[in-house]
Amino acid sequence: MEFMLDTANLAEIEKYVGILPIAGVTSNPSIVKKEGKVDFFEHMKKIRSLIGERHSLHVQVVADDYEGMLQDAETILAKIDQKVFIKVPVTEVGLKVIKELKHRGVNVTATAIYTRFQAYLAIAAGADYIAPYFNRMENQNIDPRAAISEMAKEIQRSGSQTKILAASFKNAGQVNAALEAGAQAATMGVEIIAQALAMPSITQAVTDFTKDWEAVYGAGGTITSL
Repeated sequence: MEFMLDTANLAEIEKYVGILPIAGVTSNPSIVKKEGKVDFFEHMKKIRSLIGERHSLHVQVVADDYEGMLQDAETILAKIDQKVFIKVPVTEVGLKVIKELKHRGVNVTATAIYTRFQAYLAIAAGADYIAPYFNRMENQNIDPRAAISEMAKEIQRSGSQTKILAASFKNAGQVNAALEAGAQAATMGVEIIAQALAMPSITQAVTDFTKDWEAVYGAGGTITSL
């Protein structure tokens, strides 16, 4: 099971890399837009320095034609590093790009997946990760749980090494559902993580533990002070 941060904010990444067992960071043009007009490649290099080379960094192409997508991919690899996972949307052109990038030995994340058919094609094309959009699928009246389950079955049937990187969540319950349906990885905004770990019941449990300890050993006491 892999947890990834879906953000390009350096402060958020630095904070949660120190807290969670993060497997990587994902980004897309909409996420980058939130950071303002940053020096894109320098910003991505800073993200790499925060997460280290053992963790995955996913960066999306922005061109919409075959040659343009390949040029974007080449530029990303040259200006960041060769370990970057190139995010490519699963369209007719995108599938052609995925095939070519995999032929070159490039790491690829197939993105903008709404249907099982898209996923099956991306798996067959050799994508390292496929990214179904959980909440957006629900908004289109597509059952993401059933779709992810079938994607997982196809990976098993075909003996593929592709992993399902579920994305597009609005709450922690959707993340749970995606993983329970068979996704090996999930990428989410830090607001979901913060929301999930800030439940009043969790805070109350910690407060109760502290009160019970202090009732016996006094306020401010710790185990190491005994």
